[in-house]
Amino acid sequence: MSEPVWWPRAVAWIEANLDGRVRTGEIERVRERPWSTVATVPTTTGPVWFKANGPGLLYEAGLLRALGSLAPDRVITPLAVQVERGWSLLPDGGRTLRESAQDGLAAWERLLSEYAVLQRELVAHTPDFLGLGVPDLSPATLPGHLDRLLGEHELPEIAEQRPRLGELCAELGGSPVPLGLQHDDLHDANVLVDAQGRYRFFDWGDASIAHPFTTLLVSLRVAARRFELDQEAPEMLRLRDAYLEPWSDLGTPAELRRTLALTTKVGAISRALAWERALLGADESALAEWAEAVPGWLGELVNGPDLAARR
Repeated sequence: MSEPVWWPRAVAWIEANLDGRVRTGEIERVRERPWSTVATVPTTTGPVWFKANGPGLLYEAGLLRALGSLAPDRVITPLAVQVERGWSLLPDGGRTLRESAQDGLAAWERLLSEYAVLQRELVAHTPDFLGLGVPDLSPATLPGHLDRLLGEHELPEIAEQRPRLGELCAELGGSPVPLGLQHDDLHDANVLVDAQGRYRFFDWGDASIAHPFTTLLVSLRVAARRFELDQEAPEMLRLRDAYLEPWSDLGTPAELRRTLALTTKVGAISRALAWERALLGADESALAEWAEAVPGWLGELVNGPDLAARR
């Protein structure tokens, strides 16, 4: 991998922020994508991880610092962040849930339940997260985002459904569930299991302020593939209900399931926007490689059940 022009500055910043640790080997860039560069730093107390976000995801560094202060038992608290550059330096948090021996359905139920509890705990801090630059993808904003995307991508099937999609966004906007932070790419490879068996959520680069249930668009799809299950299988419904239970004071089971169905429909707009942010500033080869990401997610808007006919 060729060395980015900013890499020497990053190495100096890493060295200055190891918090008493001593580096024992070379800093290795282990992943380079248009949206981030990740490096591992061997030290006397174990590996430290460096992440440099691309221009569309700079807000993650400030968000990580805020989450480390607000929920230190549920996330990895960074050693240091450089907000303007989107840099973060984090201690090792253990193995991912996917890498662990406990990655079964029961672990996924716990993952989704604990994540929902975290979302509720963080609701009061939604204005602070917006102030950090976390994107506002509340239901009221989604039709405008969709109109802009349709102006940039020729997708006549979706354009035909635009009025109905607007109605679904409006219905979602009437949900009693408060807007809050949603991860948008939550699955077993973005959850760490530490030595005490605690789950810690990481990789918040796709996060937004939205209807909280939007997260499950990705989470339930990954789980269905992981366990080779249909979305309506009893095991999948238990995962859904494990997530919804912490919200049970805000609606009947039928109302919450309806709301979840809405978010997993119009949430495709959020996923398209996440990819758009991820590819901001990417070079031509990267844009060509990931060219279908944005229109591909928008295409999901015309797939699946007709929710307008289901109440």
